[in-house]
Amino acid sequence: MKVTKVEVTYDVAPPRERPNRDALQVLDGGGTVKVRIEAKDGLADIVAGTSSTGFGRLRGAPGALAKLIEDELAPEVVGKDPFLIRGIRDALWRLTDYHGSTGFSLLGISAIDIALWDLVGHALKQPVWRLLGPVRDRMPAYAMVGWLNFSVEELKPIAEKAAAQGFKGVKMKVGAPTLEEDVQRIEAIKSIIGTEMRLMVDANQVFDLPEALRRGRVYQELDCFWFEEPLRADNHTHLAELARALDIRIATGENDFGKRQFRDLFERGGVDVVQPDLRRAGGATECLEIAAMADAFDIAYASHGGGAHLHLLAAMPNAIYMESGYLPEGSTLENGCIPLPEEPGFSQPPWRRGGRE
Repeated sequence: MKVTKVEVTYDVAPPRERPNRDALQVLDGGGTVKVRIEAKDGLADIVAGTSSTGFGRLRGAPGALAKLIEDELAPEVVGKDPFLIRGIRDALWRLTDYHGSTGFSLLGISAIDIALWDLVGHALKQPVWRLLGPVRDRMPAYAMVGWLNFSVEELKPIAEKAAAQGFKGVKMKVGAPTLEEDVQRIEAIKSIIGTEMRLMVDANQVFDLPEALRRGRVYQELDCFWFEEPLRADNHTHLAELARALDIRIATGENDFGKRQFRDLFERGGVDVVQPDLRRAGGATECLEIAAMADAFDIAYASHGGGAHLHLLAAMPNAIYMESGYLPEGSTLENGCIPLPEEPGFSQPPWRRGGRE
């Protein structure tokens, strides 16, 4: 089987009426890049795999990424055996080495990698998770619903909806101008979820070490499950200092690029729950390798985002959570878990509606 075509399209998102905000940025909409890879084996029918890369902001980014994939990466893939995914991944890293294989280049490599895994699933008529030697057929999930632009009173019905949909955990943004505001917001959520659900807090890299220590001590007293991105993602040395000083779990990783950056994070002891982003970390292949490395360090794994990541989590012994937004209206989780789908490729799960699949 050989790759015969790589198609790249993109769209730019319109401005959002009320964009979500965290302590670092306003997510006012960016757009999406879609990659479709086709392959053929002799006279057999064409098999295709797809991927979709989203941008929460920067409307110029989708077009720039599409151009990079189309002009630079795609020609390297055409003619290759799509089953040789790691070989293609390694070739793309070498190709982009001159201008840097991490950062923006890695988003393009990730898009191709994910589309290749999807293609293999369709070629074998199996969901990707079944090809990976899974350890589970369902995945616990938490709801990321507590954005910083929501008022204290708005947070309460948000938490109620997450609980009603069956989530066993809720994540909210912290990093308000004062610690007192953070405490008010946390207490508002806790007043709804009580001790039955876990509460995670996410600072989106905005603190320095002294402030992260000051606020982290309060978050742990409020029984928060983890403290996410308390410092700049690339400051592995200070993350390690913070992890040693606090009892609360330190979670980070969504803004690290490639397994070698993660290796440094693990060796320094800067993380308790690692959270690779499928786009930035390097795609499905790289995330599987990061998870295996984390497991050797006894570090838990929780995805940044969902989508195709669901299939990978099924094959990770150290995976504890998938991040999710709300489910479609009328849908609920079963015992706090998302079921793994049975359709080929990176298919998504059927949601339980009114007690039926």
